[in-house]
Parts: sequence; structure tokens; C-alpha cells
Amino acid sequence: MDSNKRPDDMVRITTKELADKFIEEQIALLRQQIGSRKVLLALSGGVDSSVVAALLIRAVGQQLVCVHVNHGLMRKGESEQVIDVFRRQLGANLIYIDATDRFLDKLAGVSDPEQKRKIIGGEFIRVFEEEARKLEGIEFLAQGTIYPDIVESVGVKAHHNVGGLPPDLHFELVEPVKLLFKDEVRVVGAALGLPESMVNRQPFPGPGLGVRCTGAITRDRLAALRESDAILREEFDRAGLTKSVWQFFTIVPDYRSTGVRDSKRVFDWPVIIRAVNTRDAMTAVVPEIDWAVLKKITDRILAEVPGVCRVLYDLSPKGPATIEWE
Repeated sequence: MDSNKRPDDMVRITTKELADKFIEEQIALLRQQIGSRKVLLALSGGVDSSVVAALLIRAVGQQLVCVHVNHGLMRKGESEQVIDVFRRQLGANLIYIDATDRFLDKLAGVSDPEQKRKIIGGEFIRVFEEEARKLEGIEFLAQGTIYPDIVESVGVKAHHNVGGLPPDLHFELVEPVKLLFKDEVRVVGAALGLPESMVNRQPFPGPGLGVRCTGAITRDRLAALRESDAILREEFDRAGLTKSVWQFFTIVPDYRSTGVRDSKRVFDWPVIIRAVNTRDAMTAVVPEIDWAVLKKITDRILAEVPGVCRVLYDLSPKGPATIEWE
């Protein structure tokens, strides 16, 4: 039987009881596959890699080496959450790499979206490879591959950027959630005790904020993007919209607009709010957000985020628009 094909009679994991059974089975399989050897994991902090990390910690403990690369394009507080949950709470063997300057220096002056993606993906592979070569005794590479990745791409999970590691490293793959759909992975993550904010983390592109800071990325505009996004998420959470809106974020484009602050003309950035609902991400509609919520978000962004003079709400459905701006 094809190990990458989900059995027709496989029961969907929808309850904690089913998740606990899956966890128990996977722990036994992981221990059988890995034995006393070591396994490496690129831990992004996303749902899939986080669930794989938690599974492996239960199965093999300190034999797992997690590497979290902060490329400087994470949302506010995300790297800190990874460190807190996995190193402090779960006792993981976690290596944290702050490669912010390395990535942003490579991206300086690059405005083409596809070129930015290639730089971010390629640099991630190089950073991860450098860390992998420093470690001794690693024989396995764990990945958060899920079933849609296999169906859609017939390969490893591209957004983890580890599929391009040199073959001379000779890693054997460990993919414990490869037959699960995303909603099932979330149920397993909750059963493993991961925090709700991590289990129900919104879809986040591999290049991170790099595709929401449109055009050539600058550090000051990236900072404005990170802060405005944090305000949006905080206010949506307060308004009870986090679970009813599929995805929401801000964009800070690479152009300025005139404004007035303290009776003086300014030439600052706009912040664009993007919120969508969808079933499959192939099409998407824009939800009607209560005016009072949008006004509060606008007031906070204009008051708290330096260099911003306008806040806009993107009303465009997919299609003709896409969900992301780049």
C-alpha cells in the first residue's frame, strides 16, 4: 500500500478521544522509526511544524533538535511564543537563530515579489543547512507535511523550505501528520496541549511579512506593518471576530500619502486592512465588519504606529483580487 495515500476507511480526527488514539499510535511508530538516534526539525511556529515538534518531544524527548530561524519577517511576538512554548514549557532542545539582519540585508532594494520569495526561501535553506552541518549524529529530518501537500505538490512541504537541503546530508524523512488534513492537525495539537493561539494560528505565507510589506522592504515600513498587524489582531480578538473571520492582516504598501499631524503636513504611509472568508482559498469574500470595530482599529493605528496617516479597508473579493497583495 502507498504510504502517502490516505486509506479510504481512515476515520477523520474530530474529537479529543480520536486525537489521543492517533497520538498514542504515532508515538509508538516514531519510537520504532527513530530508535535512539537524533532527528532535526525546522520549527517555524506554524500549526503543522508545532504539532510535529510536540509529537516528537513526547516520543523521543531530547533526541529531537528543533531549529527556529527568525528571518525578521515574523509577526509581533511569534518567535518569543515559540521559545516560551517549546523551550520553557515543553523543555525542547531548541536552537534559536536570529537572522534578521542577514535576510533584510539580502532583501534591500529588491521590489519584485517573486525575487523576494526566492531570496527568502533560498536564504532559509542556507541558514538551516549551516545549522544542520554543525550538529552531530542527526539521521532524520522531521517535516510538517500534511495530506493536501502530498495531493497538491507530490512532494515535501515547500513552505518549510527544507526540501532543498543538499542530498549529501542523507536525512531520512519523518512525517507523522502527512495523512491528516489541517483541521485534524489542529485537533491533535489541542490534544497535545499546545496553546489555542498556536493551534488555531491563521494561514501565514512562507515569506512572512515580506509579501505584505510590498515592493522593496524597508525596516521602518516593516516595523509599521508589524505593529499595525498586532493592533488588528488584538482588536479582532476583543470583538470576537478571530474565529468567524478566516484570515485578516494588514499591508503597508511602498508609497506615501499626504496627511496632517499637529497642524503640519506629513507625507506618510497608508495601512490597508485585509480580511476574508473562504472555504478552500480558491475564492474568497470580504466580511462586513462592524463600523465601530473598524473605527477603533483605525484610531489606534493612527495614534500608535509611527509614519502612518491613513487606514483603508480592502473590499476586493477573490477573484479578481488575490488574498495576499503580492
